[in-house]
Amino acid sequence: MNWINLQKIFGAVLGTLLFIMAVGFLAASIYETKPGAGGGYTLETAEAEPVAEQVEAPAVEQVSLAALLANADMASGEKLAKKCTGCHSFAQDGSNKVGPALYGVVGRAIAGGEGFGYSDVLSGYNSEGRTWSFEDLDAFLTRPKDYAPGTKMSFSGLKSETDRADLLAYMQSLSAAPVAFPTE
Repeated sequence: MNWINLQKIFGAVLGTLLFIMAVGFLAASIYETKPGAGGGYTLETAEAEPVAEQVEAPAVEQVSLAALLANADMASGEKLAKKCTGCHSFAQDGSNKVGPALYGVVGRAIAGGEGFGYSDVLSGYNSEGRTWSFEDLDAFLTRPKDYAPGTKMSFSGLKSETDRADLLAYMQSLSAAPVAFPTE
């Protein structure tokens, strides 16, 4: 490409940019807004009338954890646990991964797994002497960050009560001496 053609291209690009700038300045001067000038319309609003009766949503019947565990499906819980195997080991001699090994977790002291660095909040629960009961595990699996604010676990939780019960039934079976389900 020779010098003349390069000058033509450079001139075309420069001319286009100048044209765009000129159009921008022209538009800004035509459509100039004055700060604080107001503008627009003031709309009148009708007074809100009080609602005569509040319609209450039907109460959702709470099923006890004991009832859920009594009807839990351990095979379904084992399938749910497969999602957890990326971070946890369920084997009897399993090692810690990103999360602690979970064999025998039901009834074990919170933050009581050997060789794992737990978050401060779970270590605090351990120093209080708390153990992983079915109720505690259910609350933790519902939303770990609500149960233990500041936990390192990034799992968002299981919303379904039956899924949690199924998983807890499977976790209960992972022990040399399984903890009995609660009766109430």
